[in-house]
Amino acid sequence: MIIEDWGRCGYREAWRRQKELFNALIGCPEEEERIITVEHDPVYTLGFHGQHENLLASEKRLEAMGAECIRIERGGDITYHGPGQLVVYPVINLHRHGLGVKKYVETLERSVIELLGSYGVTATSNSDAIGVWIDWNGVAPRKICAIGVKISHGVTMHGLALNVNTDLSAFSLINPCGFTDKGVTSIERELGMRADFSEVRSRMAEILLRNLDI
Repeated sequence: MIIEDWGRCGYREAWRRQKELFNALIGCPEEEERIITVEHDPVYTLGFHGQHENLLASEKRLEAMGAECIRIERGGDITYHGPGQLVVYPVINLHRHGLGVKKYVETLERSVIELLGSYGVTATSNSDAIGVWIDWNGVAPRKICAIGVKISHGVTMHGLALNVNTDLSAFSLINPCGFTDKGVTSIERELGMRADFSEVRSRMAEILLRNLDI
């Protein structure tokens, strides 16, 4: 298992590199696995079956903020990636870890919940909406981490996007993950102070490795 941090990277470049690793692992199941962490320039991504109507901004508005909307092959609807958000792409062979698709997604959710708990932030998952949420059954349900994956021949790509110090105003241009009645949040907003991004990244990798029994 190789842990790689790609730093700040444009989405299309990271997508290309990720697909190369994904295809290599499909072609050779004994190839090295990877957990990749990255921080993207502003971009909106739309899942394979996502509804384009959930993008509320015009192309001109996106251009003004230096962003674009890209349809990709993961599950889920539309989401935003940008500075201050920790994106994690596990490129692993689920068969090696004895995991099915459902269990794998639950492992990602559980890892994020554990990470947030280490900062004193209480979060949960929900069978009706993939990802990690705060106050799901309360008056102000809000999403702090989006999850969307692609799996072929037991090999994974894409992954999770955790709002750490993210500019949440960027989500006002979409219906995040297709929801019109729920908000978004970040570790920074929940704590009332900026989080140490490098520390969050290190903790996330450590927890994910442990929960994958590596």
